[in-house]
Amino acid sequence: MKLIVQAARRMFAVLDWPLLILLVVMALVGMATMHSAVGNTDWRFADQLRNFLLAFAAMWFVALLRPAWIMRAAPLFYVLGVGLLVAVMLFGETSKGATRWLNLGITRIQPSEMMKIAVPLMLAWYFQRQSANRFRVLDFLVAGVLLAVPAGLIIDQPDLGTALLVLASGFCVIYFAGLSFKLLIPAVLAVTLALGTLVAYEDQICQPEVDWVVLHDYQKYRVCVLLNPGSDPLGKGFHTIQSMIAVGSGGLYGKGYMQGTQTHLDFIPERTTDFIFAVYAEEFGLYGGVVLLILYMLLVLRGLTITVRAPTQFGRLLAGAMSMMMFVYVFVNIGMVTGVLPVVGVPLPFMSYGGTALMTLGVACGLLMSIGAQPSRPDG
Repeated sequence: MKLIVQAARRMFAVLDWPLLILLVVMALVGMATMHSAVGNTDWRFADQLRNFLLAFAAMWFVALLRPAWIMRAAPLFYVLGVGLLVAVMLFGETSKGATRWLNLGITRIQPSEMMKIAVPLMLAWYFQRQSANRFRVLDFLVAGVLLAVPAGLIIDQPDLGTALLVLASGFCVIYFAGLSFKLLIPAVLAVTLALGTLVAYEDQICQPEVDWVVLHDYQKYRVCVLLNPGSDPLGKGFHTIQSMIAVGSGGLYGKGYMQGTQTHLDFIPERTTDFIFAVYAEEFGLYGGVVLLILYMLLVLRGLTITVRAPTQFGRLLAGAMSMMMFVYVFVNIGMVTGVLPVVGVPLPFMSYGGTALMTLGVACGLLMSIGAQPSRPDG
Protein backbone atom coordinates (compact mmCIF):
# COMPACT_ATOMS: atom_id res chain seq x y z
CA MET A 1 0.00 0.00 0.00
CA LYS A 2 2.87 2.33 0.85
CA LEU A 3 4.44 1.72 -2.56
CA ILE A 4 1.15 2.55 -4.29
CA VAL A 5 0.86 5.82 -2.36
CA GLN A 6 4.45 6.73 -3.21
CA ALA A 7 3.86 5.96 -6.90
CA ALA A 8 0.71 8.10 -6.89
CA ARG A 9 2.58 10.99 -5.27
CA ARG A 10 5.32 10.68 -7.85
CA MET A 11 2.77 10.77 -10.68
CA PHE A 12 1.21 13.99 -9.41
CA ALA A 13 4.45 15.58 -8.19
CA VAL A 14 5.74 15.96 -11.75
CA LEU A 15 2.81 18.15 -12.75
CA ASP A 16 3.58 21.86 -12.89
CA TRP A 17 0.29 23.24 -11.58
CA PRO A 18 0.57 26.85 -12.89
CA LEU A 19 1.33 25.44 -16.36
CA LEU A 20 -1.41 22.81 -16.09
CA ILE A 21 -4.04 25.38 -15.05
CA LEU A 22 -3.11 27.57 -18.03
CA LEU A 23 -3.38 24.59 -20.36
CA VAL A 24 -6.80 23.63 -19.02
CA VAL A 25 -8.05 27.19 -19.51
CA MET A 26 -6.63 27.21 -23.05
CA ALA A 27 -8.34 23.87 -23.76
CA LEU A 28 -11.70 25.22 -22.58
CA VAL A 29 -11.33 28.35 -24.71
CA GLY A 30 -10.27 26.24 -27.66
CA MET A 31 -13.20 23.85 -27.38
CA ALA A 32 -15.68 26.73 -27.00
CA THR A 33 -14.28 28.42 -30.12
CA MET A 34 -14.33 25.11 -32.00
CA HIS A 35 -18.02 24.68 -31.08
CA SER A 36 -18.78 28.05 -32.65
CA ALA A 37 -16.56 27.43 -35.69
CA VAL A 38 -18.35 24.19 -36.61
CA GLY A 39 -21.77 25.60 -35.66
CA ASN A 40 -22.63 22.68 -33.35
CA THR A 41 -21.07 19.59 -31.78
CA ASP A 42 -20.40 17.62 -34.97
CA TRP A 43 -17.67 15.00 -35.48
CA ARG A 44 -14.91 17.64 -35.57
CA PHE A 45 -15.87 18.84 -32.09
CA ALA A 46 -15.82 15.27 -30.76
CA ASP A 47 -12.52 14.57 -32.51
CA GLN A 48 -10.93 17.68 -31.04
CA LEU A 49 -12.07 16.68 -27.54
CA ARG A 50 -10.43 13.29 -28.08
CA ASN A 51 -7.29 15.04 -29.40
CA PHE A 52 -7.07 17.13 -26.22
CA LEU A 53 -7.41 14.05 -24.02
CA LEU A 54 -4.65 12.26 -25.95
CA ALA A 55 -2.42 15.34 -25.83
CA PHE A 56 -2.85 15.66 -22.04
CA ALA A 57 -2.11 11.94 -21.65
CA ALA A 58 1.07 12.33 -23.73
CA MET A 59 2.04 15.38 -21.66
CA TRP A 60 1.65 13.45 -18.41
CA PHE A 61 3.60 10.45 -19.72
CA VAL A 62 6.53 12.61 -20.90
CA ALA A 63 6.46 14.57 -17.62
CA LEU A 64 7.06 11.30 -15.75
CA LEU A 65 10.27 10.67 -17.70
CA ARG A 66 13.48 11.89 -16.12
CA PRO A 67 15.45 14.44 -18.19
CA ALA A 68 18.48 12.11 -18.08
CA TRP A 69 16.46 9.39 -19.84
CA ILE A 70 15.16 11.89 -22.38
CA MET A 71 18.70 13.12 -23.07
CA ARG A 72 19.97 9.58 -23.72
CA ALA A 73 17.16 8.99 -26.22
CA ALA A 74 17.71 12.29 -28.09
CA PRO A 75 20.22 11.05 -30.75
CA LEU A 76 18.11 7.96 -31.54
CA PHE A 77 14.97 10.10 -31.86
CA TYR A 78 16.78 12.53 -34.17
CA VAL A 79 18.26 9.80 -36.41
CA LEU A 80 14.87 8.08 -36.61
CA GLY A 81 13.22 11.36 -37.61
CA VAL A 82 15.77 12.16 -40.32
CA GLY A 83 15.51 8.60 -41.61
CA LEU A 84 11.73 8.93 -41.89
CA LEU A 85 12.12 12.25 -43.73
CA VAL A 86 14.42 10.55 -46.24
CA ALA A 87 11.83 7.77 -46.58
CA VAL A 88 9.17 10.39 -47.29
CA MET A 89 11.36 11.86 -50.02
CA LEU A 90 11.80 8.41 -51.61
CA PHE A 91 8.48 6.66 -50.92
CA GLY A 92 6.14 9.32 -49.54
CA GLU A 93 2.52 9.87 -50.54
CA THR A 94 1.68 13.04 -52.45
CA SER A 95 -1.46 15.04 -51.73
CA LYS A 96 -2.34 18.52 -53.04
CA GLY A 97 1.10 18.88 -54.59
CA ALA A 98 3.04 18.10 -51.38
CA THR A 99 4.83 14.89 -50.40
CA ARG A 100 4.66 14.95 -46.61
CA TRP A 101 3.18 11.61 -45.55
CA LEU A 102 4.51 8.09 -45.14
CA ASN A 103 2.12 5.15 -45.36
CA LEU A 104 3.04 2.45 -42.82
CA GLY A 105 0.19 0.15 -43.80
CA ILE A 106 -1.89 0.47 -40.64
CA THR A 107 -1.61 4.24 -40.48
CA ARG A 108 -0.20 7.28 -42.26
CA ILE A 109 2.29 9.54 -40.46
CA GLN A 110 3.83 12.97 -41.10
CA PRO A 111 7.46 12.65 -39.89
CA SER A 112 8.14 16.38 -40.19
CA GLU A 113 5.97 16.99 -37.11
CA MET A 114 8.23 14.96 -34.83
CA MET A 115 11.21 17.08 -35.87
CA LYS A 116 9.76 20.05 -33.98
CA ILE A 117 10.73 18.08 -30.87
CA ALA A 118 13.59 15.93 -32.20
CA VAL A 119 15.73 18.83 -33.49
CA PRO A 120 15.85 20.88 -30.23
CA LEU A 121 16.34 17.61 -28.30
CA MET A 122 19.36 16.73 -30.43
CA LEU A 123 20.87 20.21 -30.28
CA ALA A 124 20.42 20.41 -26.50
CA TRP A 125 22.08 16.98 -26.20
CA TYR A 126 24.94 18.12 -28.43
CA PHE A 127 25.71 21.26 -26.43
CA GLN A 128 25.41 19.35 -23.14
CA ARG A 129 27.95 16.82 -24.40
CA GLN A 130 30.44 19.58 -25.29
CA SER A 131 30.71 20.46 -21.59
CA ALA A 132 32.06 23.96 -22.15
CA ASN A 133 31.14 27.34 -20.75
CA ARG A 134 32.06 29.01 -24.04
CA PHE A 135 31.62 27.12 -27.28
CA ARG A 136 33.85 27.41 -30.32
CA VAL A 137 32.68 28.61 -33.71
CA LEU A 138 33.06 25.00 -34.92
CA ASP A 139 30.50 23.86 -32.32
CA PHE A 140 27.92 26.29 -33.68
CA LEU A 141 28.71 25.22 -37.27
CA VAL A 142 28.08 21.56 -36.37
CA ALA A 143 24.85 22.57 -34.65
CA GLY A 144 23.88 24.50 -37.78
CA VAL A 145 24.34 21.37 -39.90
CA LEU A 146 22.26 19.30 -37.45
CA LEU A 147 19.50 21.90 -37.88
CA ALA A 148 19.87 22.43 -41.64
CA VAL A 149 19.58 18.76 -42.66
CA PRO A 150 16.02 18.10 -41.41
CA ALA A 151 14.90 21.65 -42.23
CA GLY A 152 16.09 21.24 -45.82
CA LEU A 153 14.29 17.92 -46.18
CA ILE A 154 11.05 19.47 -44.88
CA ILE A 155 11.32 22.51 -47.16
CA ASP A 156 11.77 20.14 -50.10
CA GLN A 157 8.41 18.42 -49.41
CA PRO A 158 7.38 21.37 -49.51
CA ASP A 159 6.12 22.34 -46.04
CA LEU A 160 7.27 25.87 -45.27
CA GLY A 161 5.16 26.24 -42.11
CA THR A 162 6.59 23.16 -40.37
CA ALA A 163 10.10 24.02 -41.59
CA LEU A 164 9.76 27.48 -40.06
CA LEU A 165 8.82 26.00 -36.66
CA VAL A 166 11.67 23.47 -36.81
CA LEU A 167 14.14 26.23 -37.69
CA ALA A 168 12.79 28.47 -34.93
CA SER A 169 12.98 25.82 -32.19
CA GLY A 170 16.44 24.71 -33.31
CA PHE A 171 17.76 28.24 -33.64
CA CYS A 172 16.58 29.04 -30.09
CA VAL A 173 18.74 26.22 -28.73
CA ILE A 174 21.76 27.52 -30.64
CA TYR A 175 21.12 31.11 -29.52
CA PHE A 176 20.57 30.19 -25.86
CA ALA A 177 23.80 28.16 -25.99
CA GLY A 178 25.67 31.43 -26.43
CA LEU A 179 25.67 32.34 -30.12
CA SER A 180 26.94 35.90 -30.39
CA PHE A 181 24.47 38.42 -31.73
CA LYS A 182 27.30 39.90 -33.79
CA LEU A 183 27.27 36.78 -35.96
CA LEU A 184 23.60 37.41 -36.73
CA ILE A 185 24.09 40.96 -37.98
CA PRO A 186 24.91 39.92 -41.60
CA ALA A 187 21.77 37.72 -41.72
CA VAL A 188 19.61 40.51 -40.30
CA LEU A 189 21.00 42.98 -42.85
CA ALA A 190 20.42 40.50 -45.71
CA VAL A 191 16.79 39.94 -44.68
CA THR A 192 16.21 43.67 -44.29
CA LEU A 193 17.69 44.35 -47.73
CA ALA A 194 15.59 41.56 -49.29
CA LEU A 195 12.36 42.87 -47.74
CA GLY A 196 13.14 46.44 -48.77
CA THR A 197 13.85 45.33 -52.35
CA LEU A 198 10.63 43.31 -52.44
CA VAL A 199 8.51 46.25 -51.28
CA ALA A 200 10.24 48.76 -53.58
CA TYR A 201 10.08 46.59 -56.70
CA GLU A 202 6.93 44.59 -55.98
CA ASP A 203 5.35 45.16 -59.41
CA GLN A 204 8.39 43.83 -61.27
CA ILE A 205 9.38 41.02 -58.89
CA CYS A 206 5.85 39.58 -58.59
CA GLN A 207 5.37 39.10 -62.32
CA PRO A 208 4.51 35.46 -63.24
CA GLU A 209 7.62 35.03 -65.40
CA VAL A 210 10.01 35.99 -62.57
CA ASP A 211 11.45 32.89 -60.87
CA TRP A 212 12.36 33.36 -57.19
CA VAL A 213 14.46 30.16 -57.25
CA VAL A 214 14.35 29.58 -53.47
CA LEU A 215 10.54 29.47 -53.29
CA HIS A 216 7.89 27.48 -55.12
CA ASP A 217 5.43 29.45 -57.25
CA TYR A 218 2.59 29.11 -54.75
CA GLN A 219 4.86 30.39 -51.94
CA LYS A 220 5.93 33.31 -54.13
CA TYR A 221 2.30 34.24 -54.78
CA ARG A 222 1.50 34.10 -51.07
CA VAL A 223 4.19 36.70 -50.38
CA CYS A 224 3.03 38.87 -53.28
CA VAL A 225 -0.61 38.62 -52.18
CA LEU A 226 0.44 39.69 -48.68
CA LEU A 227 1.80 42.92 -50.17
CA ASN A 228 -1.34 43.44 -52.26
CA PRO A 229 -4.29 41.17 -51.31
CA GLY A 230 -6.52 42.98 -53.81
CA SER A 231 -4.44 41.66 -56.71
CA ASP A 232 -6.27 38.32 -56.50
CA PRO A 233 -9.29 38.81 -54.19
CA LEU A 234 -11.10 35.64 -55.27
CA GLY A 235 -8.00 33.45 -55.44
CA LYS A 236 -4.76 33.66 -53.48
CA GLY A 237 -5.89 36.74 -51.55
CA PHE A 238 -9.29 35.36 -50.51
CA HIS A 239 -8.13 33.83 -47.22
CA THR A 240 -6.33 36.96 -46.08
CA ILE A 241 -9.08 39.40 -47.09
CA GLN A 242 -11.88 37.42 -45.45
CA SER A 243 -9.97 36.84 -42.22
CA MET A 244 -9.08 40.54 -41.97
CA ILE A 245 -12.75 41.45 -42.50
CA ALA A 246 -13.77 39.04 -39.73
CA VAL A 247 -11.15 40.33 -37.28
CA GLY A 248 -12.00 43.97 -38.04
CA SER A 249 -15.75 43.47 -37.85
CA GLY A 250 -15.44 42.20 -34.29
CA GLY A 251 -14.63 45.73 -33.09
CA LEU A 252 -13.83 46.26 -29.43
CA TYR A 253 -16.35 43.92 -27.84
CA GLY A 254 -17.11 41.41 -30.60
CA LYS A 255 -20.43 40.29 -32.03
CA GLY A 256 -21.07 37.76 -29.30
CA TYR A 257 -20.58 34.03 -28.94
CA MET A 258 -22.01 32.07 -31.90
CA GLN A 259 -23.01 35.38 -33.54
CA GLY A 260 -20.15 35.82 -36.00
CA THR A 261 -21.61 36.47 -39.44
CA GLN A 262 -18.38 35.93 -41.39
CA THR A 263 -17.99 32.61 -39.61
CA HIS A 264 -21.50 31.22 -39.88
CA LEU A 265 -22.06 32.42 -43.45
CA ASP A 266 -18.96 30.43 -44.47
CA PHE A 267 -16.85 33.40 -45.57
CA ILE A 268 -13.82 32.35 -43.49
CA PRO A 269 -11.89 29.53 -45.18
CA GLU A 270 -10.26 26.89 -42.96
CA ARG A 271 -12.08 28.39 -39.98
CA THR A 272 -11.51 25.32 -37.77
CA THR A 273 -7.77 25.11 -38.46
CA ASP A 274 -5.35 27.85 -39.53
CA PHE A 275 -7.89 30.71 -39.39
CA ILE A 276 -9.69 29.91 -36.15
CA PHE A 277 -8.37 33.15 -34.61
CA ALA A 278 -10.58 35.04 -37.08
CA VAL A 279 -13.60 33.19 -35.61
CA TYR A 280 -12.54 34.07 -32.07
CA ALA A 281 -11.74 37.72 -32.84
CA GLU A 282 -15.03 38.28 -34.67
CA GLU A 283 -17.06 37.02 -31.71
CA PHE A 284 -15.00 38.39 -28.81
CA GLY A 285 -13.46 41.51 -30.35
CA LEU A 286 -10.27 43.33 -29.46
CA TYR A 287 -10.69 42.86 -25.73
CA GLY A 288 -11.17 39.13 -26.14
CA GLY A 289 -8.10 38.98 -28.40
CA VAL A 290 -6.03 40.76 -25.75
CA VAL A 291 -7.17 38.26 -23.12
CA LEU A 292 -6.15 35.38 -25.38
CA LEU A 293 -2.74 36.96 -26.00
CA ILE A 294 -2.27 37.39 -22.23
CA LEU A 295 -2.97 33.67 -21.76
CA TYR A 296 -0.35 32.83 -24.36
CA MET A 297 2.08 35.29 -22.75
CA LEU A 298 1.61 33.63 -19.34
CA LEU A 299 2.15 30.23 -20.96
CA VAL A 300 5.45 31.31 -22.52
CA LEU A 301 6.57 33.10 -19.34
CA ARG A 302 5.91 29.96 -17.29
CA GLY A 303 8.04 28.01 -19.72
CA LEU A 304 10.84 30.57 -19.47
CA THR A 305 10.61 30.44 -15.66
CA ILE A 306 11.21 26.69 -15.86
CA THR A 307 14.10 27.43 -18.24
CA VAL A 308 15.82 29.74 -15.77
CA ARG A 309 15.46 27.22 -12.92
CA ALA A 310 16.65 24.20 -14.94
CA PRO A 311 19.55 22.43 -13.14
CA THR A 312 21.41 21.34 -16.29
CA GLN A 313 22.41 22.93 -19.56
CA PHE A 314 20.40 20.29 -21.45
CA GLY A 315 17.26 21.17 -19.49
CA ARG A 316 17.81 24.92 -19.87
CA LEU A 317 18.31 24.76 -23.63
CA LEU A 318 15.43 22.34 -24.23
CA ALA A 319 12.95 24.22 -22.02
CA GLY A 320 13.87 27.52 -23.65
CA ALA A 321 13.34 26.05 -27.11
CA MET A 322 9.93 24.57 -26.19
CA SER A 323 8.80 27.90 -24.73
CA MET A 324 9.89 29.91 -27.74
CA MET A 325 8.40 27.37 -30.14
CA MET A 326 4.97 28.11 -28.67
CA PHE A 327 5.66 31.84 -29.06
CA VAL A 328 6.51 31.34 -32.74
CA TYR A 329 3.33 29.30 -33.25
CA VAL A 330 1.23 32.19 -31.93
CA PHE A 331 3.20 34.96 -33.64
CA VAL A 332 3.10 33.37 -37.09
CA ASN A 333 -0.54 32.25 -36.94
CA ILE A 334 -1.97 35.54 -35.71
CA GLY A 335 0.35 37.41 -38.09
CA MET A 336 -1.00 35.56 -41.12
CA VAL A 337 -4.64 35.84 -39.99
CA THR A 338 -4.32 39.61 -39.57
CA GLY A 339 -2.46 40.08 -42.87
CA VAL A 340 0.93 40.88 -41.37
CA LEU A 341 2.61 37.65 -42.52
CA PRO A 342 2.04 35.38 -45.53
CA VAL A 343 -0.15 32.29 -45.16
CA VAL A 344 2.17 29.38 -44.30
CA GLY A 345 -0.14 26.86 -42.65
CA VAL A 346 0.83 27.20 -38.97
CA PRO A 347 -1.94 26.28 -36.46
CA LEU A 348 -2.86 28.35 -33.41
CA PRO A 349 -1.81 26.45 -30.25
CA PHE A 350 -4.67 24.74 -28.38
CA MET A 351 -7.22 26.39 -30.67
CA SER A 352 -6.82 24.97 -34.19
CA TYR A 353 -8.34 21.60 -35.03
CA GLY A 354 -5.85 18.78 -35.50
CA GLY A 355 -4.44 15.91 -33.48
CA THR A 356 -0.84 16.04 -34.69
CA ALA A 357 -0.18 19.63 -33.66
CA LEU A 358 -1.90 19.09 -30.30
CA MET A 359 0.20 16.00 -29.66
CA THR A 360 3.38 17.95 -30.43
CA LEU A 361 2.33 20.71 -28.03
CA GLY A 362 1.41 18.13 -25.39
CA VAL A 363 4.86 16.54 -25.63
CA ALA A 364 6.48 20.00 -25.46
CA CYS A 365 4.58 20.83 -22.28
CA GLY A 366 5.45 17.40 -20.86
CA LEU A 367 9.14 18.14 -21.46
CA LEU A 368 8.76 21.44 -19.62
CA MET A 369 7.14 19.65 -16.67
CA SER A 370 9.82 16.95 -16.63
CA ILE A 371 12.55 19.59 -16.50
CA GLY A 372 10.63 21.69 -13.97
CA ALA A 373 10.24 18.71 -11.62
CA GLN A 374 14.01 18.45 -11.15
CA PRO A 375 15.71 20.30 -8.27
CA SER A 376 16.69 23.84 -9.24
CA ARG A 377 20.26 24.98 -9.64
CA PRO A 378 21.83 26.42 -6.45
CA ASP A 379 22.00 29.87 -8.05
CA GLY A 380 18.46 29.61 -9.47
